[in-house]
Amino acid sequence: MGADHAGYDLKEKIKQHLRQQGFDLRDEGTASTESVDYPDFARLVAHDVSEHRADLGILVCGSGIGMAISANKVAGIRAANVSSEYEAQMSREHNNANVLTLGARIVSEDQASKIVDKWLATQFAGGRHERRVEKIAEIEKQELQDSAGAARNS
Repeated sequence: MGADHAGYDLKEKIKQHLRQQGFDLRDEGTASTESVDYPDFARLVAHDVSEHRADLGILVCGSGIGMAISANKVAGIRAANVSSEYEAQMSREHNNANVLTLGARIVSEDQASKIVDKWLATQFAGGRHERRVEKIAEIEKQELQDSAGAARNS
């Protein structure tokens, strides 16, 4: 888990909710409401997931948008900014999202708990969705190769 200053309070409430359910959590910060930069925490959590130190990640900022954009820059991450239980379910079931981002200024504590519960309880459906997730990974791979090639040529 991770949050910036705007998401700190909601992160702490989600953390407590999940610990009560027996989840083992790694908290990558922040540790207060003092102003910090969300990309720093998105990167830490995304790397925890991409490097298999964590199965899934949860990030919270004011809107969830900045966290999702930042986390999605890390190879292998499929971060979904979610504000409903339906989106939580679809992001896991159809897109195999491995990072959930939430907006503390968008969802209430109760909504966030329900979203997180739904997200964690939903399994990837596979099937036709597997082909699509593989295409996402292929785009990522090709873009990395193209970027490396462009860097060598400049």
